[in-house]
Amino acid sequence: MLLQNNDIVQASDLQSHAEGTGALRSQIPAYIDMLPPCNHACPAGENIQAWLGLAQEGDYEAAWQKLIEENPLPAVHGRVCYHPCEDYCNRSQIDSPISIHAIERFLGDKALSENWQIKFKAVSSRKKVLIIGGGPSGISAAYHLRRAGHAVEIREAGPMLGGMMHFGIPPYRLPRNVLDAEIQRVVNMGISVQLNHKVTDVAREKAAGNFDVVFIAIGAHLSKKIDIPSRDAGQILDALTFLKDAESGQVPKLGRRVAVYGGGNTAMDAARVAKRLGYEPLIIYRRDREHMPAHAFEADEALAEGVKINWLRTIKEIRENSITVEIMRVNEEGKPEGTGTFETLEADALILALGQETDTGFLKNIAGISFDSDGTVKVGPDMMTGAAGIFAGGDMVPSERTVTVAVGHGKKAARFMDAYLRNTQFIKLEKHSVVGFERLHVWYQTFAPKQLQIQADEALRIQDFREVMDGLTEKEARYEAQRCLSCGNCFECDGCFGACPEGAVIKLGKGNRYQFDFDRCTGCAVCYEQCPCHAIEMIPDPKQQINE
Repeated sequence: MLLQNNDIVQASDLQSHAEGTGALRSQIPAYIDMLPPCNHACPAGENIQAWLGLAQEGDYEAAWQKLIEENPLPAVHGRVCYHPCEDYCNRSQIDSPISIHAIERFLGDKALSENWQIKFKAVSSRKKVLIIGGGPSGISAAYHLRRAGHAVEIREAGPMLGGMMHFGIPPYRLPRNVLDAEIQRVVNMGISVQLNHKVTDVAREKAAGNFDVVFIAIGAHLSKKIDIPSRDAGQILDALTFLKDAESGQVPKLGRRVAVYGGGNTAMDAARVAKRLGYEPLIIYRRDREHMPAHAFEADEALAEGVKINWLRTIKEIRENSITVEIMRVNEEGKPEGTGTFETLEADALILALGQETDTGFLKNIAGISFDSDGTVKVGPDMMTGAAGIFAGGDMVPSERTVTVAVGHGKKAARFMDAYLRNTQFIKLEKHSVVGFERLHVWYQTFAPKQLQIQADEALRIQDFREVMDGLTEKEARYEAQRCLSCGNCFECDGCFGACPEGAVIKLGKGNRYQFDFDRCTGCAVCYEQCPCHAIEMIPDPKQQINE
């Protein structure tokens, strides 16, 4: 009797079993599929293991097409995503995690250099969708809705699409030619765009354009304010204004020494941009490095470029050319508290990087839409607000504020919007259980550390906005992809086929995996014990259960 992958043993099948070894076994092997931790951790919901497998074979265009089924901006994400997938990579238990973001960037850059186009076929639904906001969440929603066959129009208040990817992420992290090219490829799918168009009345624009549903993703572009006593203070501006001005080439004169108040990624970017513009930046942050919200590598790169960071300092007073700060300490609860000791830091200008808020005032007149205390819009599990047919996502809803999370919101909303437009329900498939390292049998693995991306020399990169991080070569990217352990899913290594002493494993040809011949299988579990990725599980023998 032959069983393949997840086939279930039926009682009627057991009648055909040959007598002999089969009657002695208490368990049988079964091929299973499990969820790799990288896939599980990806906020954009990429099938990372699948496209890594194609990249391993050198089929890069197929890998790219598989990747963009979930995420339309791989060259962008390969640069700006904080890659939580790598934090959970099982490979880190052997040597180091797979550099997933670097392979994603390689595929995204190769697609741009070779002009690969998005392959999709969709029958027109004759439905129209209005998307308010052209940032990562809006672009993602537009992309997935267009793939589903809907007519889509984006209305963006700014002069270009991209949102905070343009105005909040400096070019040394995200070159503008890469960002613009990936966005344009999405627009070329047949998406209408209106720039410099700020929507103030959603209901009116929905009715005037005869739109069936609306997705709102306006981001968080208002900087948080703080009340600091000042006497004849120098220039004070917020980080978003500073970064936008730097992007447009209209940076105000700030003197020589510029202080940045905050400890997040935006603070690090503001300081690094100031350095490139010729200022002497210093960061003031009230907590220590261990408790800063910025990612560690952001602080490392800022320090390497000559940015000074004053930890455990909070601003008490601002004067024309100086700032008075109180030295703080972290208490037993991990919170900063004052010490009563003060010092003076020289600074000609202050940039506030204390977080962003969303300007959602124009939605308050829409019945059904409700807000959290911070002004973000409440949405349900389907990303729909309390107003029927109006969905929202990205930084304007309660969530972690990253490009990848925003793109994931756009995809999720698009799937629920598609179901809404078709008068059906989107039912998310139940996920397999996540496979941890303890379930793998990595007997064949040797030490193979990941390929490191080369960084531009600090002395050179602070002279302009050149990209700091280089990409991988084709050889390096393929090597890196081949480090994948294929956690939880058969990759046809032939281990079970070669290990079975009874010849009970049958090869079905490339891409089709294997079958078990249970007339030969003794249930010895050798196949299970050697399977490196835990694609085989031992289950009770149904024949023995029936006999009992």
